[in-house]
Amino acid sequence: MMIQIPGVLSREQVRQCRRALEAADWTDGRETAGHVAVHHKNNAQLALDHPLASQIGDLVLDALSRSPAFISAVLPVRVLPPRFNRYEGGGDYGNHIDNALLNVPGSGMRIRTDVSSTLFFSDPYEYDGGELTVEDTYGEHTAKLPAGDLVLYPGTSLHRVTPVTRGTRYAAFFWTQSMVRQASRRALLYQLDQSIQALIASSPEHPSVSRLTGIYHNLLREWVES
Repeated sequence: MMIQIPGVLSREQVRQCRRALEAADWTDGRETAGHVAVHHKNNAQLALDHPLASQIGDLVLDALSRSPAFISAVLPVRVLPPRFNRYEGGGDYGNHIDNALLNVPGSGMRIRTDVSSTLFFSDPYEYDGGELTVEDTYGEHTAKLPAGDLVLYPGTSLHRVTPVTRGTRYAAFFWTQSMVRQASRRALLYQLDQSIQALIASSPEHPSVSRLTGIYHNLLREWVES
């Protein structure tokens, strides 16, 4: 299930981040690719230890912690610090699946990559191509969102970024370990939570609010991994 969350960063935050990213030094993105993905990756990436990666990454993590939609959709245990990439001049990333486990830099910890995320720093009109394409049992889904918007999809999905043939595509990408490992269960919980919120907005005193909220939390008890 692909979920789009608008306005994770404000336009002013995006503008400041873009200015910094455009002035940064970039490295070959293949340096951080796995032994299979390295053959499909053609982009530039901000070095993991670049001060700007930490600075903008902290801004993104703070925004995510205040996003009810992100928390509802992902049910996060921990989020890997965001990384940043740049596509231009025909750069692309062919079909691949993300590594199941990734090290959290400087912590000695690993996270399971249940949910993959892309946060856009370029608006769609600024570049041609560059669509994120995700394949699942229901076919292909694409995302090319306004700057500041976020797209989520299961880390188990085969996905790619199509060649950027004009302009430059800047984005952050990161992974989250969820309290609920199985994507289909996360999708059900998200849909149920969104329905509860809509019912509260329209009929806050409706007796079904309590019953549905109880069902939601009982499903969490069944499915959350300690």
